[in-house]
Amino acid sequence: MTAHPTQAVILAGGQGSRLRPYTDDRPKPMVEIPGTGTPIIGHQLAWLAAEGVTDAVVSCGHLAEVLEKWLAEADLPLRVTTVIEREPLGRGGGLKFAARSLPRADEPWYATNGDIWTRFSLREMAAFHAERDATATLALARPRIPWGAVETDEFGHVLDFIEAPPSPYLINAGVYVFAPAFTGLLPDVGDHERATFPRLARERRLAGFPLPQGSYWRAIDTAKDLTEAAKELAGTT
Repeated sequence: MTAHPTQAVILAGGQGSRLRPYTDDRPKPMVEIPGTGTPIIGHQLAWLAAEGVTDAVVSCGHLAEVLEKWLAEADLPLRVTTVIEREPLGRGGGLKFAARSLPRADEPWYATNGDIWTRFSLREMAAFHAERDATATLALARPRIPWGAVETDEFGHVLDFIEAPPSPYLINAGVYVFAPAFTGLLPDVGDHERATFPRLARERRLAGFPLPQGSYWRAIDTAKDLTEAAKELAGTT
């Protein structure tokens, strides 16, 4: 078995309704990050390849033909297989469906949501996962709150205004490492975050890997996220 996973699943079937009109004619992962000329999934595939991944399974749904056409024509840095959900299976069912097409069923694998733009060491995350003998490990991010915060004292006096402070809570960053056995624990239809993850947490088989300090992470959910990503890319934040 290799020291770190060399295969991954990208869940790219979402409709991206909050990103309209960008998603009127393309699936969410095909939306380009302004200023790069490359869709989100292109950035993801480049990142996975740089982290040692040689094979990726892309699960398509909404406007799958647009994504498949781009994948067929692009100069990809790794081998890519596509699968299409003909009917909604839910996030857990979609993961299980896609995982069945991974080339090495007896090896661990990465997974990521198709709307995540991030850069951090997947090898470090895989080592963290192995050290804890976890069945599943999820990356944890501390996003910035999209509103300004107001700091007060105990008497109600306003002390300061803080623009877009970091959240006090860690959230699921949508990037995972899974042991081979995890596939069999997923539902055929439904959400693994409501069934499989809570069960693993109770059994202490679910680990959380905090993104290293300074790591870039952003979920592209809205047009504002695209604008912010472009600003961050240009270093104008």
